[in-house]
Amino acid sequence: MGTFTKILVASVCVCFLAVKWTAPAFDAESLRGARVLVTGASSGIGEQMAYHYARFGAKIVITARREKVLEQVVEKCRTLGAQVALYVAADMSSESEPQKVVDFALEKLGGLDYLVVNHIGLTRVGMWDGNVQHIRWLMQANFFSYVQMAWRALDSLERNKGSLIIVSSVAGGLATIPFVAPYIATKHALNGFFGSLYHELSMKKSNVSITICTLGLIDTQTAMVNVGHLTSIPAYPATDAALNIITAGATRQPELYYPWFTFLVNIMKDWSTTATDYVLQNSFKEIP
Repeated sequence: MGTFTKILVASVCVCFLAVKWTAPAFDAESLRGARVLVTGASSGIGEQMAYHYARFGAKIVITARREKVLEQVVEKCRTLGAQVALYVAADMSSESEPQKVVDFALEKLGGLDYLVVNHIGLTRVGMWDGNVQHIRWLMQANFFSYVQMAWRALDSLERNKGSLIIVSSVAGGLATIPFVAPYIATKHALNGFFGSLYHELSMKKSNVSITICTLGLIDTQTAMVNVGHLTSIPAYPATDAALNIITAGATRQPELYYPWFTFLVNIMKDWSTTATDYVLQNSFKEIP
């Protein structure tokens, strides 16, 4: 690594730390009684977010496809201190169910202060096999459902000076990660749409904040089963990722990068395409 590159990397890291240190302080009490809808909450990051919100004394509605698992998560949320904990089972690949979930939360909680959109549809890791129909299905689950839910909740969030939290991925900023082309497409769509919506709301002085969360590899069961054995990239704890997401949303930060080096990876592509390609291609232990 040349001297200029080292200086540039060091400067970026210093700027990143400065932004983190000057960010608004997180007040856990601000979440007591907050009305929260969390999607993809039967396992992984979504489940951990539900537990954190419960400890903070929030009123929670959670959703995912597996009703029996949702029942168990809700029971634990109640024991952890949630003022209200409810669930609604739904399939986000459906064109109608995302809106129904928001309507359920609005009715049961009397409005929303936080909409945390976290769910994903599963896709296999490997060379793209030409299945366009799967991409259409995945776009509904991973992108269109996010847009539908955001639009349905927007009026309530506006009235309550609420926050819209979009859980995305480092894949949303990199166009070259191999073996997950359909997934990459959905994350790029998320970042593009909600990045644009962030500016629109800011320009009209809206009460609604948008936080786009860029995550690296997290140690959820799904991630570990699908890609954990294929990559040398370290996996970070889901409970820590969940708390960072909640903190960023509560302090109305426009962006979250977790773990910290996802910020560096995200901007590295603008410095050197060759270096980025090398890192990405050599992060895989084998070709799936």
